[in-house]
Amino acid sequence: MESNQANAAALRAFRVLDYVAEHANGCAAAQIVGALELPKQTVHRIVAQLQLAGLLIREPGTRRVQLGARLTRFAEHILMHGQASRERHAILKALVDDIGETCNLTALAGTDIVYLDRVETAWPLRVMLAPGSHVPLHATATGKLLLSLLPKAQRERLLRLLPLRALTPATIVDVKALRRELEETRRRRIGINRNEHLSGLIAVAVPVMLDRQRACAAVAVQAPVGRMTLDDLLAFVPRMRDAAAQIAATLRA
Repeated sequence: MESNQANAAALRAFRVLDYVAEHANGCAAAQIVGALELPKQTVHRIVAQLQLAGLLIREPGTRRVQLGARLTRFAEHILMHGQASRERHAILKALVDDIGETCNLTALAGTDIVYLDRVETAWPLRVMLAPGSHVPLHATATGKLLLSLLPKAQRERLLRLLPLRALTPATIVDVKALRRELEETRRRRIGINRNEHLSGLIAVAVPVMLDRQRACAAVAVQAPVGRMTLDDLLAFVPRMRDAAAQIAATLRA
């Protein structure tokens, strides 16, 4: 009997997490009660327990809750080591074989970008960043791309939190200039890094779309400026979009 009750409680907690995960701007307990048709007291108890566990966090000054950092790390581990990770790695490797430059798969992680997978080129001149590495949102092709595709309220909230540090002379550190860059990035659905993260390194990124509205990750190619121009990298965009669509299919499955 106790085992059945524990299973039921775990499933209710999972349903709450699943519902919150579907709302990029968070949601209030009252929304959860209405959507899941659970008793109000039950929802409040589950939300409180999930907050204590670090799986949910409450937005300051509001009654809305969002996914916590602990759950975000859990999701990263699933994407890096889950059942379909080998298939995604094979898709990325095929892309590198075609392009001849380093390619990576990344996702949002708070105010950073996290590398979920990466396939290095055979060229001796390259930058080593292992899966699990974090890089800044504002200075990377994938960071600017995924930031630009967020709902406006969530995007503006992140912009207020971002530490706009100058990593190279080309890094965008003015929030107004970054907003203009994000508007252009959102319009073309291509992220571009013009020596903004590391001097001498350029990159182009395309989104991995779960549906027409939601980008869950990004595929990027990067190269040193002595070996490739930005126009060279942009010419790979159709092939990158094909790889991104294949990766999206593994995530939807």
